[in-house]
Amino acid sequence: MRIFDPHIHMTSRTTDDYEAMYAAGVRALVEPSFWLGQPRTSPASFFDYFDALLGWEPFRAAQYGIAHHCTIALNPKEANDPRCTPVLDALPRYLVKDSVVAVGEIGYDSMTPAEDTALAAQLQLAADHGLPALVHTPHRDKLAGLHRTVDVIRESNLPTERVLLDHLNETTVKHAADSGCWLGFSIYPDTKMDEDRMVAVLREHGTEKVLVNSAADWGRSDPLKTRKVGDAMLAAGFTEDDVDQVLWRNPVAFYGLSGRLQLDIPEPEGLHEGNSILRGGE
Repeated sequence: MRIFDPHIHMTSRTTDDYEAMYAAGVRALVEPSFWLGQPRTSPASFFDYFDALLGWEPFRAAQYGIAHHCTIALNPKEANDPRCTPVLDALPRYLVKDSVVAVGEIGYDSMTPAEDTALAAQLQLAADHGLPALVHTPHRDKLAGLHRTVDVIRESNLPTERVLLDHLNETTVKHAADSGCWLGFSIYPDTKMDEDRMVAVLREHGTEKVLVNSAADWGRSDPLKTRKVGDAMLAAGFTEDDVDQVLWRNPVAFYGLSGRLQLDIPEPEGLHEGNSILRGGE
């Protein structure tokens, strides 16, 4: 089983997770930029984080045979903090980088006017840079948030077929599918979706344009949830081709819209900017 995790925050994970993911079949991933739990207080902290997504994390992933890509954006939560909004002006210099395969995560958290502004501006940046967009649907008032999100997307210059609506569930999947966007589902141990619910959604709505991710942040999460969805699909009677479509071909097709996917990774060097994760080595 080959797996492309299309949304996983490896900055919050250990090298043991990379090793376990490779053993489970993960060969590629996308790490979206997001908030770090502790609020940032200046744009400079974003830039250090973006640089890590472009340099350190791809190096770390390559040590374990996994191709790492990222998405770059001002996330919805911090779009409400005027100390952070200057990041919007700096995004173009990051969106031209080779390993950036989408603008994201963008979208809504609390559905404020500031979030409206940031979402519209970043959809335009995606259109200007020929990139797709990874859109975070809110965790509260999900259906209302999805309707508002789709309305803003339809008013933008970015076609719906270049947008991935993430964090969907049973209450939002039909409207999301009707929008023409790609459909993303985050699988968690306690919150959001689990593998059995995901199988039920796939039975009802099919496997076209569906992406499944583990998200895997600092909270209780599991970077092997993609593999567990694949196993649950097979146990439920889906074919190996169905599993390959959901866990590999669909994310490759969506992020391939960027023209930047590099799934064959070179052998990593021993150091990245003077640092190594190979403790105890030469």
